[in-house]
Amino acid sequence: MTLEVSKTYKLFLNGAFQRTESGRYYERYSSDKTFLANLPKSSRKDVRNAIQYARAAQSSWQARSAYNRSQIIYRIAEMLQQEEERFTHLMQHEGYSKKEATKEFNLGVDYLVHLAGWCDKYIQIAGTVNPVCSSHFNFSVPEPTGVVCTNVAEGSGLIGVINALIPAICGGNALVCLAENYDFLALDFSEVLANSDVPKGLINILTGTMTELAEHMSRHMDVNALCFWDCDQKIRIEIEKFALENMKRVHFEGNESTLDGFDLIMKFQEIKTTWHPIDRIEGSGSGY
Repeated sequence: MTLEVSKTYKLFLNGAFQRTESGRYYERYSSDKTFLANLPKSSRKDVRNAIQYARAAQSSWQARSAYNRSQIIYRIAEMLQQEEERFTHLMQHEGYSKKEATKEFNLGVDYLVHLAGWCDKYIQIAGTVNPVCSSHFNFSVPEPTGVVCTNVAEGSGLIGVINALIPAICGGNALVCLAENYDFLALDFSEVLANSDVPKGLINILTGTMTELAEHMSRHMDVNALCFWDCDQKIRIEIEKFALENMKRVHFEGNESTLDGFDLIMKFQEIKTTWHPIDRIEGSGSGY
């Protein structure tokens, strides 16, 4: 008789699979109460490390061309597509039927391609040249917020994991994600990321609880934006209070599996307006 070896997951930090600093793990069961795996329970130190890795990765990611970011996200879709059997099996543990899991998987791959296509297009849509009365060019363009902390929504499945991880990086941000819901699905997705040319530190995935870690993510002074899905009112109030300490941008979303890639990308953008003086040619009646 062969001994069954249960999988013990690790956190995905700085492009590698690392044990939690706390040394704590919890057991994960399927929807029918079958034991699945041991998962790490992240600590405050894990949050701090993840944010540090994200900060180190963000500036070089922002400096890459939009086309290159698009290539890498398309590569994630390519690598995910090769794992259909594995991910549909994982989703069935969450209560999906085989048909539902296959449909969600195919939608997830298509959605990643959709997000890849937005990387070099959202700036043209959101940017603008503004009319002014003085001798200036005045134009506004979106720029990444910086380091974003988020979570995976309950009831959102693979699409929820993708929404938590990918739109923010489409726009040049770096990410720390807490996967309390669909935790083992998110960590399995990290194995796809590890083989998809994603720069180390760009996406960091923690598992644990919002009640323990939301405060640490919200209070950290090197985080620029928060986007939390499906939070109860008590946690929302705490997040908003702590985010005020350094004026973080805060978004709260429901648990619906939205496919609005452009809207999610723009939630993690700041609009930068530039004034550039121009010389008027006397008597021309023109600003040029």
